[in-house]
Amino acid sequence: MSKIITKSELDLFKKDGAVLIKGKFDNAWIEKLKKGIKKGKESPSPRFVNHTKDQKLPGYYEDFWTWNLHEEFKDFIFNSPTPKIAAELLEAQKINLVMDNWFFREAGSKSSPPFHHDISYFDFEGSMCVLWLPLEPIKKEDGIAWVKGSHLWDKLFLRTRFNDGHEVDGEPGIVNGKKYELTPNILENKDNYEFLQWDLEVGDCIYFDIRTLHGGLNTVTPKKDIHRYTLRMAKENSRIIYRGDWAREERVIMEDNGYKNGDDLSGKMFPTLFETS
Repeated sequence: MSKIITKSELDLFKKDGAVLIKGKFDNAWIEKLKKGIKKGKESPSPRFVNHTKDQKLPGYYEDFWTWNLHEEFKDFIFNSPTPKIAAELLEAQKINLVMDNWFFREAGSKSSPPFHHDISYFDFEGSMCVLWLPLEPIKKEDGIAWVKGSHLWDKLFLRTRFNDGHEVDGEPGIVNGKKYELTPNILENKDNYEFLQWDLEVGDCIYFDIRTLHGGLNTVTPKKDIHRYTLRMAKENSRIIYRGDWAREERVIMEDNGYKNGDDLSGKMFPTLFETS
């Protein structure tokens, strides 16, 4: 089977923690995801949230674990190039879905994502990557910035809420045998870090290591509605490992579906998307 990514892209992913992958999703996939997000807004899951505190202002919306609710998402996850790219980047024999996630910012929204890394947000442990796919063309100053090489710091940072104010869950210290720290104040110390940012056309995407710090570097108010679709995917031997109480809402959902601490990321909530023959 031919490779989708180049050796250079693989090397950058390993070294920098994030890489631009150009032109892998045609317009049919993009329009399908937009349709799925539209349906998701009209018929949201119980996990749907508006991160903007003042509900009268343009909103910043999010929903997750909705792939089995809308056929558009399910089709993309199983049939697009997404899992094959993940397998090549993680050098995996098998790729399982961890979580799908969509974001929608209305024109005029002043809400923005904090700097964070996904690894500490949920009860997942293993080798994982994230697809970040904008559904409109963007300039680098309007998008997300990744802190180059931060996936290699061997640190865990406390979960920071996406709602306005960016509240931090928990206190620094040892939680379930792992040390958690406050996320460094990236915005007030920009000169201390090297950032990865790209201009993206429709069909371009970013894949990044689940440990890589990323967030909104610039305060940009969108003039048009913007849609983002993301997927977290795991290599074989990834597991559920309980973190802090901040992950309890998602943990309850997994437990209600029969999962427990130490279980493999597999089965009905975490289906296999790719496997070498």
